[in-house]
Amino acid sequence: MRIPIPHSLGRDEARRRLQSRSGEIAGLFPGGMADVKVDWPHEDQMDLHVTAMGKSVAGQVEIADSTVTFVIDLPPALSFVEPMIRGAVEQKARKLLT
Repeated sequence: MRIPIPHSLGRDEARRRLQSRSGEIAGLFPGGMADVKVDWPHEDQMDLHVTAMGKSVAGQVEIADSTVTFVIDLPPALSFVEPMIRGAVEQKARKLLT
């Protein structure tokens, strides 16, 4: 699942805001019971490892000049929650960038 979030901050400012607020990433996932580990393998990519409801999900955040794209690899068993996760990520990701 790819969720692009447009912004007008520029790449450097978007990266700075995500790095400074990466501890809030767990709040992107509904239910508030997600454990999120964050890694920065590249300055424009944040890797996510999310554990919730007994399932593990991998993802990335790709930072570009005018978009931040959340890429979440949902296993087939969790495909039914995709609309809920998409909506929560779209709404809360915008707040991370403000």
